[in-house]
Amino acid sequence: MSEELDAETLAFAHRMFDLARDGATAELADYVDAGLPVNMTNDKGDTLLILAAYHARPDTVAALLARGADHSRTNDRGQTALAAAVFRSNTETVRALLAAGADPHHGSPSAVETAQFFDLPEMLALLAAPTA
Repeated sequence: MSEELDAETLAFAHRMFDLARDGATAELADYVDAGLPVNMTNDKGDTLLILAAYHARPDTVAALLARGADHSRTNDRGQTALAAAVFRSNTETVRALLAAGADPHHGSPSAVETAQFFDLPEMLALLAAPTA
């Protein structure tokens, strides 16, 4: 984007990312339903979904996925929402992302690589389990 955003717009965007971090599911979902781009990113490339996954907010993750959030998006460091959820060992969020079709081998580091690096055998087993 070539134009600068005004202070009010920036403050609003920061508030939306805070809603994702804080797990304010209903409020964030209302904004998305009203037209907020579900795949908006911050200055680090983090999507609302990545932030919700990293902060272990499974209800927010589920709501964003239901509204079309792209689980395959990576941030500027190559990380996905699934890798973030694995890093946080949040089983419910990992299951939701896998059920939505998230690829455990996508990203750098991928969710599988994250589980291996941080020695998270429960997460590795979950990533290897067939989804039904």
